[in-house]
Amino acid sequence: MDGTTGGAPTRPPQGVAGAVLLLGVLLAGAAPLIPLAVLVYRYEPELLPLFAVPLAVLVAAWRIARDRARDQLTDPLTDLPNRQALLLAAQEAIAECEQGYSVGLILLDLDRFRSLNDTLGHTAGDRLLVHIARRLHRALRSGGPAGSATRESIDDVFAGLPRHYRRGRPMVARMGGDEFAVLLPGINCPDSLERVAKALIAELAAPIRLDGLLLVLEACGGVCVYPQHAQDAESLLRRADVAMGHAQRGRSGVAQYDETQDADTPYRIELLGDLRRALETGEVQLHYQPKVAFDGRVVGLEALLRWERPGQGKVSPDEFVGLAESSGLMPRLTDYVLEAAVGQLAYWRDQGLQVQVAVNVSPRDVLNPGFAQRVAGHLVRHQVPAHALQLEITERLLLDDSRRAADTLAELRGYGVGMSLDDFGTGHSSLVRLRSLPVGELKIDRSFVSRMVADDHDAAVVRCSVELAHSLGLTVVAEGVEDDETWERLHCMGVDAVQGWLVSAALPAEQATAWLRVHRTGAPPVERLGVPPQLHAGFQPGQGGARPPVRPPTLPPVRPPVRPPAIPPVRPPVTQVVPTGHLEVKAPGPQGWARSGPQ
Repeated sequence: MDGTTGGAPTRPPQGVAGAVLLLGVLLAGAAPLIPLAVLVYRYEPELLPLFAVPLAVLVAAWRIARDRARDQLTDPLTDLPNRQALLLAAQEAIAECEQGYSVGLILLDLDRFRSLNDTLGHTAGDRLLVHIARRLHRALRSGGPAGSATRESIDDVFAGLPRHYRRGRPMVARMGGDEFAVLLPGINCPDSLERVAKALIAELAAPIRLDGLLLVLEACGGVCVYPQHAQDAESLLRRADVAMGHAQRGRSGVAQYDETQDADTPYRIELLGDLRRALETGEVQLHYQPKVAFDGRVVGLEALLRWERPGQGKVSPDEFVGLAESSGLMPRLTDYVLEAAVGQLAYWRDQGLQVQVAVNVSPRDVLNPGFAQRVAGHLVRHQVPAHALQLEITERLLLDDSRRAADTLAELRGYGVGMSLDDFGTGHSSLVRLRSLPVGELKIDRSFVSRMVADDHDAAVVRCSVELAHSLGLTVVAEGVEDDETWERLHCMGVDAVQGWLVSAALPAEQATAWLRVHRTGAPPVERLGVPPQLHAGFQPGQGGARPPVRPPTLPPVRPPVRPPAIPPVRPPVTQVVPTGHLEVKAPGPQGWARSGPQ
């Protein structure tokens, strides 16, 4: 490590400076011996060689102290500065920062390194980390290795940085595991720092040959700048980590620090406290959006969260669900949703409405020990058969711990709970993972469905997804259907069911009940089971070593539905509003019920 990327905190003094320091230590340590040496020289000069022993001890002690100081600031695997050295260097850079310039920090994390490490072995993984450390070191020192595919882009990025930066000393550090950091003193703005981060990620993406294998690594990064984003070195490091986490969740490659994504800001802390209280008081509500087949049959409903914060208005589900996931509140929120959804299912079944309800679950929920037992506990408590509940999952959960996820999903399937793969085609899906998931339904993401009429590429993605799913024996549901032309195209492609505003918006429980009464299809009743399949009558959650289920909050009672008036026969295009409280029901269009389904 040279001074270009290492910095003073991580190297003991070398050359002339080291010799001067060693001489000073020897003189300081030998000072008490000087009077004694003078006396020995005067009266017994033959004893002077004995003074070499304490001098040798002083030299050895100095070297041990030097090596210990170096080890405390150096990563033993890559010989890069460690977290403590980076923090010291950031403090020094902030103290020396000139007005008009900033101190930038980039945190880089390798995608799926854990699975690669498990496949190749830890020894090969360590060698890969050393190779990555050297590649980052060379990239910052000279703009990338000769012949690199990204050499020109890195040189261009560095050439665009201010002259003050080019006189500075950037530092590459290893934070631990597969996480690296780059400190850039004198950076002028966050956008320049983001350009550097993207160039470094492109450099890491160059193929690496290891043990005869050609590996291509992907990485994501978070950038944070002093003083725009943080006022001290500790905050700079922590907020760069927040930005990196946001880049990982959004699959965006590089993300700048955004205060709204930080769970430790005053707003987020207050929002988290209000969310905890909302779960206790039942303020968080479930709305239900129908899924219908092209012949008009209601095949199920999806439970969607809605929260209106008292005095603050509605809160986006993406915002408070993401907050719950990052703060550890997600298991409690999931239990709340399951309790409400299964309780609503029990009410509908008592009213003769045989439907299936889908609930979205987080990958963190599935990886939580005892999750399958908790789901079974809700079903047993409300005496609802397992097939009436469907869990919507994403393939992202297999990226963290595929073995545990597969075991949990297999246990849920053994009970009879339905499985649906949500957000298919948004970046996590692959044929290998699709084969390994015990799902019976595939949902095509609304981002493709909503644009398929105007974009032939999106239409091709939808068509291929339908063919792939059907070849694997899966049912296909399209989300985000909002117009007749999209409906027709999906019908021609062989999609099994649709969901979206053309069918119905997400409705509160009372209105969803009225909607189901109006659009009941006369499906044969399903036998009411006392317990889910493969669960014996004496089953209690928590038996067999599983943790007891989280006690759900007290939910507001479900009010009896408003009985709608009789619907007149279908006539050519007439739109009729049926007064059922706040419920509006539209009669089908001119093509009839079999084409347009419930509106």
